Amino acid sequence: RRERQRFVDKNGRCNVQHGNLGGETSRYLSDLFTTLVDLKWRWNLLIFLLTYTVAWLVMASMWWGIAYLRGDLQQAHDDTYSPCVANVYNFPSAFLFFIETEATIGYGHRYITERCPEGIVLFLFQSLLGSVVDAFLIGCMFIKMSQPKKRAETLMFSRAAVISQRDGKLCLMFRVGNLRNSHMVSAQIRCKLIKSRQTPEGEFLPLDQCELDVGFGTGADQLFLVSPLTICHEINSESPFFCLSQRSLRSEQFEIVVILEGIVETTGMTCQARTSYTEDEVLWGHRFLPVMSLEDGFFRVDYSQFHATFEVPTPPYSVKE
Repeated sequence: RRERQRFVDKNGRCNVQHGNLGGETSRYLSDLFTTLVDLKWRWNLLIFLLTYTVAWLVMASMWWGIAYLRGDLQQAHDDTYSPCVANVYNFPSAFLFFIETEATIGYGHRYITERCPEGIVLFLFQSLLGSVVDAFLIGCMFIKMSQPKKRAETLMFSRAAVISQRDGKLCLMFRVGNLRNSHMVSAQIRCKLIKSRQTPEGEFLPLDQCELDVGFGTGADQLFLVSPLTICHEINSESPFFCLSQRSLRSEQFEIVVILEGIVETTGMTCQARTSYTEDEVLWGHRFLPVMSLEDGFFRVDYSQFHATFEVPTPPYSVKE
């Protein structure tokens, strides 16, 4: 079957784009910090470089302008003359003085004198502006680098979901795993069934979301993810798959979105990993191969068999039938 458009890709990216926002785009500027954090790295680095470059050039030009208006540039080499900033002869020297002041390098060759009130005011303005720019941009870069998005790439989901019997009940199952030794604290898993439907009143609901029970009442949705786990959804009278059979699965069109959330043990930040399964990726009458084995003093996980399944005898009928 031709692959259709997904609501959520296998890597967790949501295929939703917002258009025709009109005047609502101003909301992005009102929350400028979050907007910068959400930008791609190339735009963040470009804004970082441009902001500092423009700020440095503007402030250096203001120091050069004070020296020019006071006539310090013409009498800079006169030892009897008291300039606003000592040893500032031209724009490059004014730029170096600004950098030395802003970065608190303090070489000592260029310094501001007490006979320059406008220079003192500019110095205070420079210190305040520099602190604000540093806090904003460096904070933005730090938050972006510490985002737990990369941690989600070490959380694995099986390529396919399976339907087979477990404990005498027909169940929809898929597998999750954690590739790192560091744990996910308070890990919780949720499932959403994305399927278009029409209400009895005739209203068409595109991409209607329905919750799939993966153990809310029993606490099975709270995971201790130190080894690969098989998540199970029991197909019963309350399940949206109550009328699903092996034959009807071929003609169905739905998408199961899986959301795994937890706190990264090393950073304490919340991480979310997502994936999805379409009807083509649900295997009827299959079961996952075991991946755990007991070694000398520890349990070993064989991730080469993480996605592997094998066929088991399963009735082709729905639970309703």
